[in-house]
Amino acid sequence: MSSTRKLWIGLTALLLASFAVLLWVGSEVHRKAPPMPDKVVTVDGDVLFTRADIETGRQVWQSIGGQQLGSIWGHGAYVAPDWGADWLHREAEAVLDLWARREHGVDSYKQLDEPTQAAYAKRVQALLRRNTWDESAGTITIERDRAEAMALVGAHYIDLFGNEPATAELREAYAMRNDTVPDAAHRKAMTGFFWWAAWSSVTERPDDVISYTANWPADELVGNTPPPSAFLWTVFSVLFLIAGVALLGWHYAVNHGDEMVPELPRTDPLASIRITPSMRASAKYFWIVIALFLVQILLGATTAHYQVEGQEAYGFALADILPYSLTRTWHTQLAVLWIATAWLGMGLYIAPAISGHEPKFQRLGVNVLWICLITIVVGSFTGQWFAVMQKMGLAHNFWFGHQGWEYVDLGRFWQWFLFIGLILWLTLVGRALWPAIRHGGESRSIVSLLFLSVVAIGVFYAAGLMWGEHTHLSMVEYWRWWVVHLWVEGFFEVFAVAVIAFLFTRLGLLQVRTATIAVLFATVVFMAGGVLGTLHHLYFAGTPTSVIALGASFSALEVVPLAYVGFEAYQSYRLGRSTPWMQRYKWPIMFFIAVAFWNLVGAGLFGFLINPPLPLYYMQGLNLTANHGHTALFGVYGMLGIGLMLFCLRGLKPGVEWNERALKVSFWSLNIGLAGMSAFTLLPLGILQLNAVLDHGYWYARSAEFMQQPLVEMLVWMRVPADTLFSVGALALAWFVLRLWIAPKQASVPVNAAGIAAAKR
Repeated sequence: MSSTRKLWIGLTALLLASFAVLLWVGSEVHRKAPPMPDKVVTVDGDVLFTRADIETGRQVWQSIGGQQLGSIWGHGAYVAPDWGADWLHREAEAVLDLWARREHGVDSYKQLDEPTQAAYAKRVQALLRRNTWDESAGTITIERDRAEAMALVGAHYIDLFGNEPATAELREAYAMRNDTVPDAAHRKAMTGFFWWAAWSSVTERPDDVISYTANWPADELVGNTPPPSAFLWTVFSVLFLIAGVALLGWHYAVNHGDEMVPELPRTDPLASIRITPSMRASAKYFWIVIALFLVQILLGATTAHYQVEGQEAYGFALADILPYSLTRTWHTQLAVLWIATAWLGMGLYIAPAISGHEPKFQRLGVNVLWICLITIVVGSFTGQWFAVMQKMGLAHNFWFGHQGWEYVDLGRFWQWFLFIGLILWLTLVGRALWPAIRHGGESRSIVSLLFLSVVAIGVFYAAGLMWGEHTHLSMVEYWRWWVVHLWVEGFFEVFAVAVIAFLFTRLGLLQVRTATIAVLFATVVFMAGGVLGTLHHLYFAGTPTSVIALGASFSALEVVPLAYVGFEAYQSYRLGRSTPWMQRYKWPIMFFIAVAFWNLVGAGLFGFLINPPLPLYYMQGLNLTANHGHTALFGVYGMLGIGLMLFCLRGLKPGVEWNERALKVSFWSLNIGLAGMSAFTLLPLGILQLNAVLDHGYWYARSAEFMQQPLVEMLVWMRVPADTLFSVGALALAWFVLRLWIAPKQASVPVNAAGIAAAKR
């Protein structure tokens, strides 16, 4: 049996087993999710909240931006608090103060001596952690003292999300606009949702000693400390990582030691590709990539500035027009959109190039899809503005407004529109690739893997359609991470690796058999950790302990293929310097080298820093998460999108002389700027927050008291030089693309001239 066939069988078996386990875990999440009560009542029978109140409160929270304004269970924005953690600590202190006033005649329990405080802490833990959920009656019963404390905390949030002068300073610290929720009844309902999120995070599961969220967030006052499973599976995750890297080193040594260096062509093999009408039409996708990228950077700068001024930008009341939750929504959403558009454009360009076949009406399909993408961006962003500004109403928000789920914020109508667009893209790319698969040849396995990844990209976005408006929060998180992790980080990456392998074989840098084995092996290794590694996002989302065990074990393996990609990138770079005409592809390959670097640093080092259960218990939702997000999302997927785009542009404009200086400025400015964001702001701020969690609890690390310190503001301002340099890199890239069409300088020699002449360009 050939090595290729064995790898295909292994990949198929791996995917079937992994998705079977992932679906089984989903059934367990559904079965063991925190209960949603029909009523929350006091021991005297007074109704505090109904299920309708809690459900309406969640709708209100989603309509104002949801996870883009603070967070719930740690997933979301970083400026405002995690509302569940904040409510939980406030409620505990309110109960303690109530007891201190009644039993000792002092205003605060902090005025009591230490032994009394310790006794009170044990007492409040017993009160809050006891599970009074009655499944048969559908009720949660609350003690009188706790109900009184809940009323006080609820009043605080009702004032905060309104326009009360007493909470104005706190609104500014949280980057919230005045009258974030103008309807008082909606504010009251939202307190019910916040309370339920807090209740889930402290109430112990039936017949267990940990809460529904595995004792997250960290808060010793209420008895939330890491569960033993977090320690156990963190140790195992490190062992899995060491074993995976050792196996990778062994495989690489065995399979690359005697490898023959291919004989490189004398001229550029890609220069002979015939540019079809549909390939030429794909150029407009890259124009949109540049436009969305520039707007994303502008919105990112605005979002970061809100952390300093809160409601203004240099004195202008920007929050009245574009509040923080909206700028962050668009910033994160555009990151996914422009990167995905670059990859979609690459697929439309490369499919006819691979097969040499231009299907009927292909150009029309490419143009229609482009119009659909523009419509989706404009339509969804408009709906989100109306939602966040509270001008849409709850009845239409889910379908046309803001769903409130980070990275999957667009309304359900626009989600369906995007899914239909992806199916159209799948059809266009698939029918152009099919002749190459049918005719076979040496590259059949690579093209087949490319085709299957295209199918997965089109189909797996449907995971974002699996929840409804009132689906349980734990199940929404389960399906949402299918989209964010499996769709973006999984199948798009397989697609990109297959495309790069095909390009490198056509350039003569890799032998087809070697590239085929390398791509299949990389896919097997990535999917081994990538599918079940999805669960590391769900440790504390109201899920059972099995999620911690599986997520910790398999997410550790995600680092392994990142090292493998680094080896392959270096090998390709070394070979690429061996022939003069390869200078035509210097900058696309340089961006692939950057992908390998940020794979190891952003996705690998910074990712593994927060992925194991015990570190994530303390770090989830801190700027260490943002540090990983920036360096992995742009450093890996953004750089990859730019590299793929440059390969396409080289083919679309073969006779145009490239502005090498602009690309050099762009490459180094983007990379140094990204490194500066991490080194001077995100990483040190995240470490400061981690120290605050360990000393005081999670609530404090996200509080206004901590985030408004002069040191924190200084770290935020220290982003400015790096952000500026990053922006220069984006503008240089935009200038380069613009000059390809506006007054381009024609090359002085033919593109298929022999090696040394081509190198002069």
